[in-house]
Amino acid sequence: MNKKRRTLPRISSKYARFRLRTAPSGIHRIGVYALEDIPAGRTVIEYTGKRMSWAEASRVPFEKSIYLADLKHGYAVDGRIGGSGAEYINHSCEPNMKPKRTPGHLFYCSRRKIRLGEELTMDYKYSIKLRRSPCRCGALNCRGTFMVDLAK
Repeated sequence: MNKKRRTLPRISSKYARFRLRTAPSGIHRIGVYALEDIPAGRTVIEYTGKRMSWAEASRVPFEKSIYLADLKHGYAVDGRIGGSGAEYINHSCEPNMKPKRTPGHLFYCSRRKIRLGEELTMDYKYSIKLRRSPCRCGALNCRGTFMVDLAK
């Protein structure tokens, strides 16, 4: 009996400033891990994909919309199509990464030193208006959901 071996997605070295890899995650399916120590305050990877207007993005089915990232000024990027691998960075209520937007680009930067082997995480802060999604990040201050009330 031949078992099909599932290959993991790769991180594009073109967009990553540090050595990273994907691997199974305890948070959610696949995660991104550091293959070297990453100092605090450094650009780690650019979130890439198909650029589209928010009007186009609003037509993406909900179950696929988790890979949409806001570029501001009416545009989004869909990491499912031509993504750098940053789309596999999982949510945490106590993240080690933060977003940095420049015109037309979204970069993920280290909030603190990230150690070799550590999973990279972001606080995605999805709108409370979306369907409730349980969080499994395990952080001491875990909200229990990816959602935040942006009106507060």
